[in-house]
Amino acid sequence: MTKKMMKLVVLLIVLIVLAGCGGAAVEPLVETETETAVSTPTVAIAEEVVAAEIETAVPEPTETVEAPTATVEPTAEATAGPTEEPTAVWANPTATVDASIPVAPQAPEGSVVQPPYAASDCSPDYPCAEDVAAWEERIQVPPGFKVKYYAHFDINEQGAPTSLAFGPDGLLYVSLQNLAGGNGAIYKVDEAGNVKPHAGGFNTPTGIAFHPITGELYVSHFTVPENAGGESAVSIVNHGRIIEGLPCCYAFMHASHGIIFDEEGNGYVGVGARADHGEILGTQEQDVLQENEAVILKFSPDGSNVEVYARGLRNPYDIAWDAEGNIWATDNAPDFGPPEELHKVVPGGEHGYPWFDCDVCFSPPEGVEVIQPEFEFVPHASPTGIIGYHADAFPGFYDSLFVTLWSSFPGAQSVVRVSPDGTKADFSLGYTAPIDVTVGPDGNLYVADYWMGNIFQISYVGE
Repeated sequence: MTKKMMKLVVLLIVLIVLAGCGGAAVEPLVETETETAVSTPTVAIAEEVVAAEIETAVPEPTETVEAPTATVEPTAEATAGPTEEPTAVWANPTATVDASIPVAPQAPEGSVVQPPYAASDCSPDYPCAEDVAAWEERIQVPPGFKVKYYAHFDINEQGAPTSLAFGPDGLLYVSLQNLAGGNGAIYKVDEAGNVKPHAGGFNTPTGIAFHPITGELYVSHFTVPENAGGESAVSIVNHGRIIEGLPCCYAFMHASHGIIFDEEGNGYVGVGARADHGEILGTQEQDVLQENEAVILKFSPDGSNVEVYARGLRNPYDIAWDAEGNIWATDNAPDFGPPEELHKVVPGGEHGYPWFDCDVCFSPPEGVEVIQPEFEFVPHASPTGIIGYHADAFPGFYDSLFVTLWSSFPGAQSVVRVSPDGTKADFSLGYTAPIDVTVGPDGNLYVADYWMGNIFQISYVGE
């Protein structure tokens, strides 16, 4: 074999070897395809998406971001302190009810008596706010019931309580007004009566309620707290305002207030009027009512649909259900001094405002039928909180209504029981300014005293 032929054979062998190596080099391509199918960047993106969804559902506390309109996507409200959101779905926000529970008669006349005023180191009329024993002795209830000093808020440091609601965690939540003029807050109270902040950034929250299906906390509050040109709103904690531009704030507390929900999850909120009897403030000229003024509004859970449920309520501070599905509303009467009112709300009805009987009041248009209140209270009593009793811890009290009379005028400063048989009587006396009342999962009654910052529990212990 010649040298030339030898070189050709060697070259052929090298080419065969290289071809074999080329076959082995295909393996990395398979690995590359596998990495592309389930690659690290794709997993990272998925984690970011999940994190973003979690942050949207329960965002960290942020500065207040105001939605420009009531129909935009909710944005975060400012919060104060650690914000702990409910995680459970709350399918039934009330205690188990039993319609067969008999209705008990009212307590005998004279069984609940206003205690005499007595001086203390803090007041010429009342015990010191944190004097547990003195307050438990002072608050009067019918025979068989017991009062417990449940919790206390320093009204100068934390604020004065305005509304009560039990959450899906079984704990009591309390909205507080900052008496110094700053933003209010929402606190929660544990079983031992300890209080801590839950959410903040709300200018004068006056109504709170948990959604019965989602467990989210709804708040009614001021946005522009002025007598003329003021505004109020309804918000969801950590999701922002869902209804804006509601009237505010004649006589300071006429705005959006009490909130309740129906079984389908729709909300209802009471909204007050901008004046005493429908006048342009500072004149005796009749004003044109706003569409959402002096009304009960019905709204979808996200606030995308809002409609007037009933009209003519001057300042429905709170609303509540009875066992038959009727809404009841407390209502503050005009300043000239007629009796205060409790209405069974008629859907689509006109309940009186702005047509009252006084020298400077206005007459209703021809053909308008004004619905009269079911019950009346003494003038200037300032009925505020209301709750329907649908538990069984108070024997015979099923479907009673409990109403707080907030003012210090004679005949007020009390919790009144309205029985299904149409009678009403004082149930509890001795407060400075009882502003709201609610029923706990234990079936007990809880009352907030505005000026002292105290929360009281009323339970039935038997004769």
